[in-house]
Amino acid sequence: MKQVCKLLRLNDRERNLLINTFILLGLVRLGLCLLPFQKLQQRLAIISQQSPQRDQISLNQIIWAVNASTRYMPGGAKCLARALTCQTLMNRYGYSPQLRIGVTKSEKGKLEAHAWIENQGQIVIGNLTDLSRFTPLPSLYN
Repeated sequence: MKQVCKLLRLNDRERNLLINTFILLGLVRLGLCLLPFQKLQQRLAIISQQSPQRDQISLNQIIWAVNASTRYMPGGAKCLARALTCQTLMNRYGYSPQLRIGVTKSEKGKLEAHAWIENQGQIVIGNLTDLSRFTPLPSLYN
C-alpha cells in the first residue's frame, strides 16, 4: 500500500517517465527472448533517437525510473534488460552511455556475465560490490 501511495504522489512528468520506462523494460525483456541481439539493438536505436521535446530528464530520474520499473516488473529484470533500457533512455535524452558486458568464470568453472552502463566513466546502472571480477568485453560499438 505504501508503494501505491508513492506512485499517486508523482507529478505527471515522473509518472509518464515511469510508465514509459516500465513498458520499455518489458519490451526489452521480450526482445531478448525473441530477437537476435543485433536486431534488438537496431530496434532500440530507433527508440533511442533523441527526443524532439526539450524536456530534459536528469540522469538521476532515468536511474530512478529503471530501478522502480524493475521493482514493479513481474519477475524483475536481469542486468542486460536493465542496462539496455537505461541506455535507450539515456540516448533519448541526450546522454552518452556506454554499455559494458563483462564475463568471468565462477569457482566451479561456470561462465558468468554481467551488464552495466557507464556515463563519463561512472557506473550508473549495474554496479556490484565485486564488479572487478568481470573482464569487460570489447565495446559493441565503434
